[in-house]
Amino acid sequence: MTPIWIFDLDNTLHHANPQVFPHINRAMTRYLQTELGLDEAAANQLRLDYWQRYGATLTGLMHNHGTDPEHFLWHTHQFPELRRMLLADGMLRHTLRRLPGRKLLFTNGPQHYATAVLAELGIADLFCDVIAIQTVAYRPKPDPHGYRYILRRHGLRPAQCVMIEDSAINLVTAKRLGMRTVWLTREHGLPPYVDWRIARLGELTRIVGQLR
Repeated sequence: MTPIWIFDLDNTLHHANPQVFPHINRAMTRYLQTELGLDEAAANQLRLDYWQRYGATLTGLMHNHGTDPEHFLWHTHQFPELRRMLLADGMLRHTLRRLPGRKLLFTNGPQHYATAVLAELGIADLFCDVIAIQTVAYRPKPDPHGYRYILRRHGLRPAQCVMIEDSAINLVTAKRLGMRTVWLTREHGLPPYVDWRIARLGELTRIVGQLR
């Protein structure tokens, strides 16, 4: 059975922690300052609070303030120097090309950001679809809505799918639906909802022979 590979974006296909995530966090804090009239400390605390309570700052803003999601996503995901900020494995394209089957991108980020990152990484042509937060009605992972949407959209059975994520909580939903799961992490242990644990994407090629 040829697998369908479902990739997360940030901290999976590239390393977002050093520059990209801090940039987004600062932009979100500024947005809350401007739109809600908060000082920097209060805005930053609210950003974190909504992220912890709802799984995404945007979800909290939509629920509690009626924030326009497109306005928020556009203003918090601007990257004039995106190419300089992206850090990725030099063998990324080579690794992806060695994986048999279609590849999908499934991200909690916005469409314009996801497509820009794939283009800058030089791998956009390797993905047959980009499922961004807008595509799934602003219901971020691990909400099962987006996972089911992908299955319907591409006419897939869960057993065909292999989901690769750095965030373990997002793999819980995938496993419950019957997908196979790959946790990209340097942590130890193998939770019951994880089929394979890898420390870098290059290790995905060894999984291919284990797929049935």
